[in-house]
Amino acid sequence: MNIFDSHAHYEDRRFDKDRDTVLSSLREKGVRFVLNAASDLESAAAGIALSEKYDFIYVSAGIHPHEAGDAPDDFIDQIVALTSHEKVVAIGETGLDYHYDFSPRDEQKRVFEAQLKLALELGLPVVVHDREAHADTLELLTRYKPRGIMHCYSGSAEMARQLLKLGFYIGFTGVVTFKNARKVM
Repeated sequence: MNIFDSHAHYEDRRFDKDRDTVLSSLREKGVRFVLNAASDLESAAAGIALSEKYDFIYVSAGIHPHEAGDAPDDFIDQIVALTSHEKVVAIGETGLDYHYDFSPRDEQKRVFEAQLKLALELGLPVVVHDREAHADTLELLTRYKPRGIMHCYSGSAEMARQLLKLGFYIGFTGVVTFKNARKVM
C-alpha cells in the first residue's frame, strides 16, 4: 500500500518525546510521503527542518486562520522566502475559521486572500482550512481559482461538487468518526 498523508503537524511539540520513533516507522506502515502543514511561519521553518532529516516529508508554508490576527506585516515576504526551499510544495494551511474566531474575520479574509494570490503567483497549490465559513471560503476560491486541497472538509455535498469543479481535492479526517458526525456528505 502507498499512502500520502496530505496533512500532518509532526513539528508539534506533542511529538517531542517520540517524533523520531513515529516518523521512522511510517515507511513500514505504507506511508510514502507526508505533507507537514504549517500553521504559522515558525511551524513552516520547523517543518522544513524535518524535511531535511526525512526525505519523504514535504512542507507547506502559510498562516492558519487562527494565527491571522498575529501575522506580521511582511508575512507574504516571509512565506516567499520559505518557498525558496525545494521541499516547500504548497501554501497553507490557510483559510477561514468562524467557529472559534481566534482572529478577527476581516483579518482572516485579508490573510487568506493574500495567500491565494501568492499561490497563483508562485504556481503552488493551497491547503485550505474551512470551519463554519463555507460561503466566504467558496467565494474566494471561486474568485481566484487556485488548485489545492480542502483539508478536513465539513461542508455540504453541493459545495463539494463546486470544489471538485474547481479542481480541488477534498480531505476527510478523524471528524468523520465523531458521534455528532451524522451526515458527513
